[in-house]
This record gives sequence, C-alpha cells and structure tokens, in this order.
Amino acid sequence: MSNQQRRTSAWVLAAALCFAAVLAAAQSTTPRAQLAAPQTSQPTDSAKITSEQAKQLFSLVNELIKFSSDETGLPIKATVKRQIISRDAVEKNLKEKFDEDDSTKRLQQSEIVLKKFGLLDRDFALKPFLLALLKEQIEAYYEPKTKTVYLLDWVDAEEQKPVLAHELTHALQDQHSDLTKWNDQTPDEVSHNYAEDVDHVNRDEMDTAREAVVEGQATAVMMDYILKPMGKSLVKDPEVIDAVGQQLNSAANSPVLSRAPLLLAESMLFPYREGLGFEQDVWMDQGQAAAFTGTLDHPPTSSWEILNPREYEMRHAPSVPLIPNIHPLVDPLYKPYDIGQIGQLDLRILVQLFGGEQAASRLTPAWDGGMYWAGQLLSAKTEAAKARTDSLAIFYLSSWKNAASAQSFAELYANELRRKYDRVQLEASDKQAASSSADQEMVYSTNEGPVLITIRGKRVFVAESFPLDVARKLSKLVLDAQGTGEVKMAVAQPIPESLSAGWIRFFADCGVMKAAVEAEMKAATK
Repeated sequence: MSNQQRRTSAWVLAAALCFAAVLAAAQSTTPRAQLAAPQTSQPTDSAKITSEQAKQLFSLVNELIKFSSDETGLPIKATVKRQIISRDAVEKNLKEKFDEDDSTKRLQQSEIVLKKFGLLDRDFALKPFLLALLKEQIEAYYEPKTKTVYLLDWVDAEEQKPVLAHELTHALQDQHSDLTKWNDQTPDEVSHNYAEDVDHVNRDEMDTAREAVVEGQATAVMMDYILKPMGKSLVKDPEVIDAVGQQLNSAANSPVLSRAPLLLAESMLFPYREGLGFEQDVWMDQGQAAAFTGTLDHPPTSSWEILNPREYEMRHAPSVPLIPNIHPLVDPLYKPYDIGQIGQLDLRILVQLFGGEQAASRLTPAWDGGMYWAGQLLSAKTEAAKARTDSLAIFYLSSWKNAASAQSFAELYANELRRKYDRVQLEASDKQAASSSADQEMVYSTNEGPVLITIRGKRVFVAESFPLDVARKLSKLVLDAQGTGEVKMAVAQPIPESLSAGWIRFFADCGVMKAAVEAEMKAATK
C-alpha cells in the first residue's frame, strides 16, 4: 500500500497512532509526545513546574544521557539541546500536524480502508478522537530535526526524570543511525502499476519493526532507570515484563484511551509492549551489543520478527505472498487506493476484534503471511462519494500454516460480514463458476455488493464489493500466483508496510505516552 494508505490500513492496519507512544517515547521523524508518570486526573495549567524545577531537570541531562549510554552501549557523540514547552504550544503543534503534515493527512484519508475492513465503525470520527487522545497522553518528545528534547511545563518534575531517560535514548539512537532517514523506509505514494505493487508489498512492515526497535530500546532504558534504586533490572528480573504488560492493558487513568478502538490502542502500544519484549529477549540471548547497536545496524523487517524474537535471531524471513499483475482486471473500474501487507500484528488485531482473545491466541501463531489491495470506483467523483465505504473494493489474501486454521479464519471472517454490512445473505454456490474445482467458495450479497470468500488449502482469498465475475477472476489469479509451495521473502529484501504501520508510526512520532510511563512505574512497585 502507499505510505499514505499503509499508514492507515496498518490496522496494525496499525496500528499505531498515539498508542505506540503510550508505551514509550517513540522515535520518529516528527516530534514525539511523551507521557508522564501516573496521574489520577488531567493536569491543569496552574500546576506548571517552576523555573527552578526546570533548571534542575536540565541539569540532570548529562547524568541521564550517560545512564542511557551505559545501558545501551551507544556512544555520546554530541550535546543534546533541551527545552521546556507549554500546553498551548503542544496543542498548536498537534493542530498543525493534523492540518499540514502530509503523512497525517494520508492517515486521515485512509480512514475509509479501516472502516471497510471493519477495524473502525462506519460512524467513527477519527480526527477529533485522535486530537483528544494525544492531548491526554503526550508528556515529552525528542525532535530529530532540531536535536532537541522537549519537556512539558505542566508535568511534575519528578515524573519527567524517567521520561527524560527514555527521550535521551532516542537522541543517542539518532546520533548513531540518523532516525529521520533510518525510520522512513516505505514508499510515499500509492502504487499504480505492477512494478510498484511488488515494491509496496515487499517493503510494507519495515517501518513498523523499526519503530518497535527504537521504542523498545528507549522503554528498556526507562524501565531500568525506574528499577535501579530497587536493585532490579530487565535482565536480572525478566518477570517484570509481565507486570508491564498487565499495566499497559489497563487504561484506568486514561479515559480517552479506554474508549479507543482496538486497532488504535494496539497500534499505540505495540512498539512499547512488544518492542520491549523483543529487546529483552535479544539482550538476554545475545547480549547488550546485539540488543542495541545490533538491532539498529541490522533491524528486523516485520511485526512477525518482533513477535517472534528467536526467528529474528536466526535471521529467518517472514512469509510474504506474491502479488500478480492485477491491473488489466481492476483498472477499467477502479483507481488504486491502497496496497500492502497484513502482517502478524494486523492479523492478531483483526482476529481479536472478530473472535475475541481466545481466537486471537489460537490463530495468530498459525499465520503465515497476508496482503491486501484496495481500489476506489472511477465513478466516485465527489468528495462525499469518495468518503463512503461503498466506493471501495478490497481483496485480502491470507496464508496459514495448516488448512484447519485457514478454514477457521474463513468462517470467522464470514461471520463478521453482518457487523460490517446490511442485508447480508449467503448465496447458493456455483461450483462451475469457482476459480478451481479444488476451491471451497462462499458468496454473500450485501448492501455494498458481493463478497466472495475462497478457501484453497492453506490460503483464504476474500474479495469485497467487486463485481462477482471480477472477484472470481482475481481469486484465481492471486491464488494461482502463490503456487503450491512455501513462499518466503529473501532475507536481504525489505518488507512493506502493513495496515497498522502508519498508525504505529504516527503515535511514535508524537512522543512517549502517559500510559506507557504509568505502566512501568506501577510494574516496578509490584
């Protein structure tokens, strides 16, 4: 998918607007908003830190950056600038980000893809919700372009110390790898031809994995800073990770976050929660250098590697489905709108939303690759028409480790159609019209056109809102392209961005979130 739409469809269609920032200060090419330590109520402007407190905080920078350097092994190459910023200034920056930043605009434009997949409700208002969420969660951020750490003048000075350790880790990462370039690996525009389709699908999840590395590292440093006075550490006391995860899943002090759709919440938390677990595993298995400079110099390329650190350590590559040249079939009716992978994180979010946590726990390990394509009707001319989900047609191919899991997922997906569409009815199957005699086919009629679900062995193909004859031709074309063997991407080849990737990156760019800091503070005292 295009950077614009992959950042949207990244449900992990990613998966991760400000939620990623909630777990730790996220590294990115734009300012990161950070969260303060636990609070029971929203801070007010009357609770501003004093100039003397700010001076004391600034005086800790040298001490904290040395701590971060010792923890990570990343050398201090330059002085990091520091600045106190007001609530008004932060809110102004947020509004500018939504109104002027191209990547944020793309995320908002791709909202319709998430709604088509059922990851957001049709009537969900994304922009006002995100603004409210960020105002609740932001606590501090590091800006790579200005090489400056920004602290918030309404957050208690004591609470900002671990946050500062987190953000200074981003500064060290930036000095080592140039975060602005390092974390921007996916194509900027939607693909319009076969060559661009292949490029997008092959590089779709790279930024998601890199965000998890930078946030996981910074969160590890913040966690060890909190644990050190107690004589504990992530490596000596690995069980602390479980407590962090439990606290992160609780949004008791974050009323806006508690109302967030699963996609947004998981996208925000993924770089911090799973990124921290990934870094801890590599650190314990292979040592400090492998966990920090090693993952920066040789980063993982997919959410699958973040969720399965030992696969990364063995340099195994994730499965990536092959996309054939679909344009002769789709271009007469549709303008390409979005394309990309549906990674393991995306799949976990989708299955949890459709079938609950037990289904997600059962099916996620059986995932073996996925990709999607979305096109908008050429006949949709007005902005109002383009904003409706009935202007989009999508197809989605998922691969599984066994046929039983493929069958279970197909049934789960079919059962959810009534939540997304009106007037859903199972049609009589026409075996002769199916793409292959070996295929199992289900056809549904809906208020937005036909839905075709085809099961072929360990693969499931779903086409929504295409004319049925086009859907069947796409089903045969895409399934035949996969062959009968295992499809693996070469290790050296980059991976594309997934549904949740744009959201994960967005949240990380905003800064470290309150939810992340609160979770670590509470976990450390368990």
